[in-house]
Amino acid sequence: MLDLQMLEQLPRETAWENVSSPLGSLTILASDSGVHAIAFESDQAGQAKINLPRAVNHPIIDAVVEQLAMYFNGKLKIFDLPLGLHGTDFQKRVWNLLLDIPFGETRTYGDIACALGNAGASQAVGAANGKNPVAIVVPCHRVIGASGHLTGYAGGMDKKKFLLTHEGVIQPTLFE
Repeated sequence: MLDLQMLEQLPRETAWENVSSPLGSLTILASDSGVHAIAFESDQAGQAKINLPRAVNHPIIDAVVEQLAMYFNGKLKIFDLPLGLHGTDFQKRVWNLLLDIPFGETRTYGDIACALGNAGASQAVGAANGKNPVAIVVPCHRVIGASGHLTGYAGGMDKKKFLLTHEGVIQPTLFE
C-alpha cells in the first residue's frame, strides 16, 4: 500500500509505469536502487505519477513487468528483483520475513510475530503487513488469521483470494 509519507522518501530518479494484470492495473515505482512499490491503482499511485516521470526502458521496471507476467502465467514462483523498501525498521523486518514465505504456503500474523521474537506483536505485524508497498512480490497476501481464515488485504479481499487461489492455497469451487 502506498502512503504519502513513503512517496516523500523516494529517490529523485524514481520512475513509474502501469501494467495490466488479472487483478487490474498495477502501478510500479522503481529507481536504480530497486522496486519501491507495486500498487493497485489508487489515489496515492495517481499522485506519485503526477510528481514522477514515466519510465522509458527502465531495466528494473521492465524486469518487474516480465516477472509479474511469468508469475500470473504460472511460470514463476520466486521473484528475483532488487527491492528499495521505505518504511520503519519494524516494517522492513516484517516485510523481509514475508519474503521467506514460499509460494503456495501461508503464515499467520502470530507466526510472523514469533519469528520477530515477540509473540505478542501480532497486531503490529498486521499493521506493517497492511503498509507493504510492494504488493505480490513481497507476499503479504500469504499472511492469514490465526483461525486459518483470510483477513484484511490492502488491495481488497477479492485480490487476496485470487492470489491464494492462483498459488494453490485455496481450491477454486464451482459455486462461488
